[in-house]
Amino acid sequence: MFSSPKLSRLLSAALLSALCLSNVNAQLSQNPDKFLGNITTRYQVDPGGGVPAYYTLWNQITPENESKWGSVEGTRNSYNWGSDTPFNYAKSHGFTYKFHALVWGAQYPSWFTSSLPVSDRYNAIVNWFNKVKEHYPDLPMIDVVNEAVGMHQQGNPLMKESLGGGGKTGYDWLIKAFEMAHERWPNAILIYNDYNTFQSDTQAYIDLVTALRDAGAPIDAYGCQSHDVNNISKSDLQNVMARIQNALKMPMYITELDINIENDDQQEQQYKNIFPLMWEADYCAGVTIWGHVYGATWVDYSGLYKNGNPRPAMDWLIGYMKTDAAKTAKSPFPGGKKPISLYIKPASTTITINDTLPITVRATLHDTIRTVNGDKDTIRIDSIKLYVKGVLDTILTKAPYVARYVPTTTGKHDLKAVVYTNKGNTYERLGSFRAHNPRSVYNNDTIKLPGTLQVENYDKGDESVTYHDNDSNNQGDANFRTGEGVDIVTGNGGRAIGYTNTDEWLEYTVNIKEAGYYSYQAVVSSGTTGSGFRLSISDDEGLTDITDNISVPKTADNDWSVYTTMTGRTIVPLKAGEQTIRLTITGSNCNVDKVIFNHVEINESLNLSVTATPASGTLGSSNTFNFTAGSAGQDSLISYIKIFMNGKQVTDTIKSQPFHWTYKASTAGTISMSAIAVDTLNRESNITAFSLKVRGPFNGAIGIPGTLQAEDYDKGGEGLSFHDSNSEKEGDDTDAKNYRSDEGGVDIVNGNGGKVIGYTNSGEWLEYTVEVKRAGYYAYSATVSSGTTDSGFRIGLMKDGKETQLFSVSVPQTANNSWGTYKTQNGNIKTPLESGKQVFRLTITGSSCNIDKILFSFISDVKYVTPDDVKANGTRYNLGGAIVGDDYKGIVIIDGKKVLQK
Repeated sequence: MFSSPKLSRLLSAALLSALCLSNVNAQLSQNPDKFLGNITTRYQVDPGGGVPAYYTLWNQITPENESKWGSVEGTRNSYNWGSDTPFNYAKSHGFTYKFHALVWGAQYPSWFTSSLPVSDRYNAIVNWFNKVKEHYPDLPMIDVVNEAVGMHQQGNPLMKESLGGGGKTGYDWLIKAFEMAHERWPNAILIYNDYNTFQSDTQAYIDLVTALRDAGAPIDAYGCQSHDVNNISKSDLQNVMARIQNALKMPMYITELDINIENDDQQEQQYKNIFPLMWEADYCAGVTIWGHVYGATWVDYSGLYKNGNPRPAMDWLIGYMKTDAAKTAKSPFPGGKKPISLYIKPASTTITINDTLPITVRATLHDTIRTVNGDKDTIRIDSIKLYVKGVLDTILTKAPYVARYVPTTTGKHDLKAVVYTNKGNTYERLGSFRAHNPRSVYNNDTIKLPGTLQVENYDKGDESVTYHDNDSNNQGDANFRTGEGVDIVTGNGGRAIGYTNTDEWLEYTVNIKEAGYYSYQAVVSSGTTGSGFRLSISDDEGLTDITDNISVPKTADNDWSVYTTMTGRTIVPLKAGEQTIRLTITGSNCNVDKVIFNHVEINESLNLSVTATPASGTLGSSNTFNFTAGSAGQDSLISYIKIFMNGKQVTDTIKSQPFHWTYKASTAGTISMSAIAVDTLNRESNITAFSLKVRGPFNGAIGIPGTLQAEDYDKGGEGLSFHDSNSEKEGDDTDAKNYRSDEGGVDIVNGNGGKVIGYTNSGEWLEYTVEVKRAGYYAYSATVSSGTTDSGFRIGLMKDGKETQLFSVSVPQTANNSWGTYKTQNGNIKTPLESGKQVFRLTITGSSCNIDKILFSFISDVKYVTPDDVKANGTRYNLGGAIVGDDYKGIVIIDGKKVLQK
């Protein structure tokens, strides 16, 4: 943690005015070292509606959505810098701002998909960083990575793969992101930000940030979002804050504070309970409240201004910020800027005992010129003391600051670097590494390839050396290698690894007899969905994947005893000789018995391409795939085609020309496929990967008459069953954001007692498979809300790729700047609906409406009255035979024809 007791006292008024928190007296925070910030409100800085101007309250701003990748580069190579508005506002009023966020598994453009090669995705991320640097060369604070603990965001595996994977540390992709940020913004405060840090996922959060810190990543602070503090007690918050800080010893930000309580008195009391603890912690550098206008925040009741008036919690906050405790609370960043970049980077986070470990202390002072009594003075590093396990090991006086340490005992070795300047300032950074005994092969028998890798026979060694398991408990039933934490079970007539969790891994020393490509047969099981693993070569350079993710299907419902075989081929050739293979769990809850490897001869000139008709499918319909394979134009060399679906070879191979294959989809969603051509000499072609998007109803066709729930759009994916302007799920709390989170960026929020579609933009659309039970005319009742004007949508009938409009709905402003108040908009459909299954498309025609549901009610099997019918001569009768006039409402008979007279 940074400690600089003299710096803020000695800084001149001129220098202080140039720092990030220069204009503090204009806002609630009158502390020169800490900010009290907020976010934009529906893309606006000053929200209006009687709420005071932003700069009179807050002295830091974070764009809620404007600086996220999907918002900026929704269309590839086209940039919308909506974040200019809040950032320029901050500059004009002299306070600081934060970029949110560079890497986020819930937010990336819709064009950034798994169908792009990994290299293309990596280059796209690099380009994104470069464009941000080009546009904002001097950012003061950056959320470099947002919400990467476990599966906090469903897109994390895609981002992880794109940035190089977990690697040797398990967090290499995150380290890479921070290094990329530090290269471009060396003076910025680089932050890791996540939620559920105080109540649910505290240890996982600590573990992740510790891993980044100990690997030497340039992370300067940790951000606690604080969405989980609605009901936390004062003592519990105090304890958990101390627990996190004692483990990390780094600056903290409270980044997304909201107290979502409808009752005014209860909200005020909770602010009183927890806010002083956060603000007055000397390691807290600032607090950002996540929205202050009631009804215009991402949750329903967190706003501090309601109908333009402050709620009691806001009145209390205004008073508290005037107290001496608030004004004088200490900060790790005097003036709001980091005085030093300080990171301990061991050459490796693990090392064998008696080997030499280089340890680099990366230390760079910022603002090295200070002015005292009108005279300029230079601050420089005098020395750095490096402590290992609490004992001074080395004093470093010259850059680069590199020490060399030889561990003689196993276990964790804590590190501490203390930087001393010539002016008496000191700064500290913690770190650690682990020392272990030498590794050895299991049973003194190196695994030979071609051959079988029995997964329970991983190398002998220590945790984090030859294996990593999330806990030390051996949950298996096989009573095998019980002194280690790996979970081994009985299964498939022998042993297998089980009780697996994402990011656990095992390593195996193998002897590869023949260089080249290998096919594999992985014998696996799972009682659930989403399981998987991948294989990599582990060496001093890190990890090199030799397979794509091997998806393990649900082989039996809640039964892991039923095994199946997944087949495929290595994506890179293997080198001959002794290698280390790592098996990494990418999706929890799979059992892995063994992997059988066979050498494959490759025909380098043999090429394969695939086309599909149609390119996307409908559930239950057939798609024909055409395979074109050739070697220097000689198709006669082809013997057959092997086809793989979701990592498993299909039973039928194509053995005759022309090479056609017809597939009828039985499940909706995206189906991953690949194919290999085999020539007459049994040599194989390149692997050609392709996919099929299949649309189908979410949970069966929606019955009409009945209710269409807006969130229950068809399965299929972007461009097939829906279109969203970006891939970001701008939804509500965790429950709403995770609802259908694997299907793309449709924005689902909490509302009206359930889930609704929100954050809508003009041109977005959703499709629904409906089944009209009774042909005829229908009325509709749409339950909707909007906090603005000009919102709306239409419903159309899709047939043969063409839309026939059925009706449109204008959504009124249901409450002043509030989306929490719902109304019904009613009307009749002028066109009769045919019976049977059909597809409705809901298209947003005016942004910013929330749509809960649409109730379709049957009216009649007769047509509506038309102007011609109204003008028709003849006496009008009701169904009872009585004569009625023009003002009668209902079904009438004119000249023997039934019509509906309105």
